[in-house]
Amino acid sequence: MAVFNKIALIGIGLIGSSIARVVRERSIANKIAISTRSQQTLDEAIALNLGDEYHTDPTKIVEDADLVILCTPIGVVGKITRAISTHLKPGSIISDVSSVKVSVIEQMLPHIPDGVNFIPAHPVAGTEKSGPKHGFPTLFDNRWCILTPVESSSDKAIELLKEFWQACGSNIEIMEAEHHDRVLAITSHLPQLIAYNIVGTADDLETVTNSEVIKYSAGGFRDSTRLAASDPTMWRDVCLHNKEAILEMLARFSEDLSAMQRAVRWADGEALFDIFTRTRNIRREIIDAGQEIDVSNFGRDE
Repeated sequence: MAVFNKIALIGIGLIGSSIARVVRERSIANKIAISTRSQQTLDEAIALNLGDEYHTDPTKIVEDADLVILCTPIGVVGKITRAISTHLKPGSIISDVSSVKVSVIEQMLPHIPDGVNFIPAHPVAGTEKSGPKHGFPTLFDNRWCILTPVESSSDKAIELLKEFWQACGSNIEIMEAEHHDRVLAITSHLPQLIAYNIVGTADDLETVTNSEVIKYSAGGFRDSTRLAASDPTMWRDVCLHNKEAILEMLARFSEDLSAMQRAVRWADGEALFDIFTRTRNIRREIIDAGQEIDVSNFGRDE
């Protein structure tokens, strides 16, 4: 049985197209409407048969939608919400998929009309690839979706959105927006910035040629390039909209990096061994929690 009659997806990149695919495959909604500002991307979604209704104007698809999900870069969610606000169906739910929540609430909440339930959400899932052709229906299976409801959200609406994401395969966590942003700053945003920086450092080295960097890429550098291949627009917006939490985590990381630098400089093998043992245990806990698999090359074919 469908959770919603009609859902509207604004933005149809990796996350949006994955939602469309799993909703279609598991009959989670009776109708899927898709909007994206690019006609080329919309044509790609049509060719992939991701929806039932398509439009470049988001106001055209939300009027009778029971659930509206913004799957766009963080920097434009306020503008889009303002544009569609007078077209939203009373009693409907409007949500998002952004990895930053405080900024999303600040941008969107002023434009949410009375009688519409605003429930920010973050499916903690993804790959380094972007665009509708890279979505797949199992993206959310056994991954967490964090909800950060605002005060005006009804309990019934929260339960419906929980049911929706559970049908998509996700585990559900309810969290305060500020806490969410701090957690994601260390688990997602900081690793991404480190990956960008490692690859940038390798590219800047004058004593090592680019061909050598590519030819002799060991697993660690190769995996960093996977993260560094992610959508620049999305990650620019993440940094701009979660600035304080990211700066805090960068400061902590810099302190820990300095401690490791001292251990290497003074040949403190015991300190290095302790660090490496502790971090290996974290990796094992991630595998035990089902958030990774313990196979060669992280289960990837590349």
